[in-house]
Amino acid sequence: MLTLINSNRMRPPIAPLGLDYLASAVRQAGHDVDLLDLCLADDPDTRLSKYFAAHQPALIGITLRNVDDCFWPSGASFLSGLTQLVHTIRRLSDAPILLGGVGFSILPQQILAETQADYGIRGDGEQATAILLQALADGRSLEQVPGLVWRNNHAVRCNPPAWPSPLQVPSSRDVVDNATYFRLGGQIGVETKRGCNRACIYCADPLAKGTALRTRDPAHIADEFQNLLSRGIDVFHLCDSEFNIPDDHTRAVCDELIRRRLGDRMTWYAYLAVTPFDEELADRMARAGCIGINFTSDSASSAMLQTYRQRHGRDDMARAVQLCRRHRIAVMLDLLLGGPGETPQTAEESIRFFKHINPDCAGATLGIRIYPGTHMSRLIESEGPLETNPGIRRHYRGPIDLLWPTFYIAPTLGDRPAQLVRHLIDDDPRFFEPADDAPETTSEVDPRADYNYNENRVLTDAIANGARGAYWDILRKLRT
Repeated sequence: MLTLINSNRMRPPIAPLGLDYLASAVRQAGHDVDLLDLCLADDPDTRLSKYFAAHQPALIGITLRNVDDCFWPSGASFLSGLTQLVHTIRRLSDAPILLGGVGFSILPQQILAETQADYGIRGDGEQATAILLQALADGRSLEQVPGLVWRNNHAVRCNPPAWPSPLQVPSSRDVVDNATYFRLGGQIGVETKRGCNRACIYCADPLAKGTALRTRDPAHIADEFQNLLSRGIDVFHLCDSEFNIPDDHTRAVCDELIRRRLGDRMTWYAYLAVTPFDEELADRMARAGCIGINFTSDSASSAMLQTYRQRHGRDDMARAVQLCRRHRIAVMLDLLLGGPGETPQTAEESIRFFKHINPDCAGATLGIRIYPGTHMSRLIESEGPLETNPGIRRHYRGPIDLLWPTFYIAPTLGDRPAQLVRHLIDDDPRFFEPADDAPETTSEVDPRADYNYNENRVLTDAIANGARGAYWDILRKLRT
């Protein structure tokens, strides 16, 4: 038997989408599966103790959705909690422990070594976990288990990542208590594809999911929506890196939802690249039920867009906002400040332009989380030793280790970059402002403008009072 454990206890709670797909797939492969959802447990330690006193699984799988909250100045890592969970389970069970999830897949070797778990899977777990279970039962070699990372004679060994194509995941969604997550978390996730073929310098998605776009059958996606609708869930968030890439698949998914008239029964949000996005796609998405888009905009400075390796320009962003307005789709633009080469002038240029094109809201994120293996890490390391780089921000001591939250903010923004950004925003309610890393100024930020969703009490309270939707949309409505 496989026991799956959801280790993510962040609030508002996010339903463990990957575990839902994984559990159903492993069951379909003929194995027994239990789910221990610690996010919904009042007392996780007691829940674990009672469970393992009564069960002896052959394998225990733990998902790590995020390595950390990816926000400066909080820089909250989730690895210590994962390591403690592994140690707790060791005292309760002799079964080997398997790690997985997007967070694990970004830094698989480092996280396996840090936690001292037995195995991990980098990439998709649906097929790989079933193959691992069979290999362990039969005593077969582990070399053929896709994506497997394991410790062998004090060394960590790695098979090629598990990125199967085409992407096939069960659409039943009947393992996780999605109805409770919808009530407590305000939305439920769905994937239409995995992988990202873009080259943004900071993004870890290609490390976790691969650079090839692996799409799902639109009919299976529509089946999944219908299964969740039958349980009273009618607000969704698409978890794709960028829903509109490739745009032919995007149109096919929308067409299937329109054909089944699902857009009349549900609403959904998505992440999109600024391009490709045209009148026809905006219309299709609106008719399919889309009511909110978060665009990966990053900047309005041509120099910074080039640095971030974005393919769009200012005119593209302006047109995207206009199309959303025309089709009654709420629009958020993500603004990424502090990358290499950022200056007060480029920051002012971006903020001024965002104000001009008038999105419903804009997230002014300050600081870039540096993940090893990204172009961002290579770019910063080319500047010299990280320990002496004036742009590095972190909370931990000792040598710099990118396993832990490590951020970069261009030193040309000065000693108080958050204060500079807030001055440029000038209390514009459309912007989510960055918090300052100086404790005496943190209180200056309106809690309704806190763009960090991790343990966001304002957001959690709003959901408890009936708010539903993407978190940026709930928060911006609280400010209007």
